[in-house]
Amino acid sequence: MTTSTPSSGEQPDTPSGNTLLWVLLALAIGFAAWQPHSPQATWALVDWQTIGALAGLLAITQAVERSGMLQSTAQRLLTHVSSLRGLAMLLTAAAALLSALVTNDVSLFLLVPLTRVLAAQAHLPLARLVVLQALAVNAGSALTPIGNPQNLYLWHRSGESFLGFMGMMGPTVAIMLAWLFVAVWWLVPRTAITLKPEAAPAQVHPRLLTMAVLLFVGFVFALERHWTWAGLGLVFGVFALAAPRVLRGVDWALLATIALMFVVLHQVAELPAIQALLQHWPIAEGWRAYLAAIFASQVISNVPATILLDGTVRDLPALAAGVSVGGFGCVLGSLANLIALRLARLPNGMWEFHRISIPFLLVCAASAALLRLG
Repeated sequence: MTTSTPSSGEQPDTPSGNTLLWVLLALAIGFAAWQPHSPQATWALVDWQTIGALAGLLAITQAVERSGMLQSTAQRLLTHVSSLRGLAMLLTAAAALLSALVTNDVSLFLLVPLTRVLAAQAHLPLARLVVLQALAVNAGSALTPIGNPQNLYLWHRSGESFLGFMGMMGPTVAIMLAWLFVAVWWLVPRTAITLKPEAAPAQVHPRLLTMAVLLFVGFVFALERHWTWAGLGLVFGVFALAAPRVLRGVDWALLATIALMFVVLHQVAELPAIQALLQHWPIAEGWRAYLAAIFASQVISNVPATILLDGTVRDLPALAAGVSVGGFGCVLGSLANLIALRLARLPNGMWEFHRISIPFLLVCAASAALLRLG
């Protein structure tokens, strides 16, 4: 590694804009004027369990960042990895593996803040690394029934065993991961990592770190037992009393954006034109079902697309493959995409994401389609 002076390049700590938030708010207002709902009906469109889970994870992530642990870990990591491509491969592989075990969103909450801190200590293509991690969690989480919400839904519908579901998804996931590492090799050069001017060793605050770890374990347990609001109350209550600055650092705009996504995308899915297309298109099985799942994911995100198409598509493997591949492409394809960009605080994240993700979608969609036809 070498050390250089700061450049005028990417500023990883610059907060990303809220363009998507304002677009979704405008659409929500438009729907309210065109097809008025009661406040209760609009409220019911939001998956508040998801919002509560994300709020708790955002608070815990903020505490981990403020504890100094990420800065210390980043400093140690940069002393052991000298190649930019090697670092990208490591972070991408970790994202894919973790997403299969602890869900795609949790993987991003663990790795994207670390990547942002790494970029504060060395000259790294932060946007590119984060986009690759977003692709990685969408690909890796598709392998297991517990990797993402749509898999959990389809697993319960399929009646397959845990391993049986993994066997069904394995070929598609293998293709996505193969192209993912091709993308890492292609997009990230094998150059030495250039460090920024040496900073003082990171100061770790053990009390705050211990608090965050204990709350993370307890909150994940609460989520598994469907005690979301009790767990969130515990997290927010502890931080409000012991570290109120943590709550002030939560990305409330992200939570508002996701809540509006639920409101708008559910109403898009309920449009008479969408319902008519579902009734008249021959998408019950085969490659048509697969393509319909990809297309619907681009418009309304892959979790709502799964639920929307489940009554029409009878070919469950095609539906599962389609919504998994459909997580790529448009940022709305998967909630994980939006979370990754917001956690990274990228000023031009949307452009970089689509520049990589749309070609990646086309390549993976074609490759997985050839696999199914074969």
